[in-house]
Amino acid sequence: MDDCIIIGGGPAGLTAAIYLARYHLDIRLFDCGTSRAALIPCTHNHAGYPDGIAGLELVGRMLEQAEKYGAVHEEKRIAHLARTGDHFTVGTDEGTFTARSVLLATGVFNRHPPGMDDALHDDALAKGLLRYCPVCDGYEVTDKRVGVIGTGDHGTAETMFLRGFTRDLTLVSPDSDHELDAECLATLDEAGVARVDGPCGKYELRGERIAVETADGWLEFDSIYPAMGSDVRSELAASAGAETTGDGCIVVDDHQRTSVPGLYAAGDVVLGLDQISHAMGAAGVAATTIRNDLAEKQPIRR
Repeated sequence: MDDCIIIGGGPAGLTAAIYLARYHLDIRLFDCGTSRAALIPCTHNHAGYPDGIAGLELVGRMLEQAEKYGAVHEEKRIAHLARTGDHFTVGTDEGTFTARSVLLATGVFNRHPPGMDDALHDDALAKGLLRYCPVCDGYEVTDKRVGVIGTGDHGTAETMFLRGFTRDLTLVSPDSDHELDAECLATLDEAGVARVDGPCGKYELRGERIAVETADGWLEFDSIYPAMGSDVRSELAASAGAETTGDGCIVVDDHQRTSVPGLYAAGDVVLGLDQISHAMGAAGVAATTIRNDLAEKQPIRR
């Protein structure tokens, strides 16, 4: 039986694996390879990398570090999670495992622009023509022509955040007509944000720009930000009986404990800033809490 099984191989899961392995615990980390961090072409917000670092390289280095101290990494998908007596049963696509504790670092999935195929999506993302996080890379679109695909309160909020980086903004409805109330319209008008109805569904990469077809024809941008929301990967937590919010985020206390004893959560799957630095900090808290909680039941070192 493992001391802790970590589900999720992004910055939160890998940080926890490093901590827990260095606490001399038996750690197993399951990863299906869909961390959002691995999709980042180059992050410039991560302290210590003044020229930036690719997300794939960052998580690769973190995994190497975790494995150096004894963490076991396996590429498996998790089918079910349940608390059985005083331990957890974790079912994967290649067998069942047991652990004294479980840390969920399953993250979230950003909804893609409507109608965009995977190949074009990945190409645009790699070239910085498609971006998901203005907190991470709004700086890179300073004074550039930017489109935001979205509407309503969420689309307005994302557009206004980007307004701190550029004046040339267009909010494009993903469907047909925009769904903007009077307050949203007033906010966008005051900021000088253009609005175009959809539907979106056709996209092209044109040199160093990305084009999207709208109700007003094709429009070209230096970058597009989808403001389509995201899906929280908290199904395992819910199936194990953990409390979640109305948006699906896992509810934790100040030490990253869920409502199920022995089950912890960290990273974007918990309500937060959706930033690497925040996920890593929460993971350090979670790992230390796991170590201390397990130590209360039996000594860590014999």
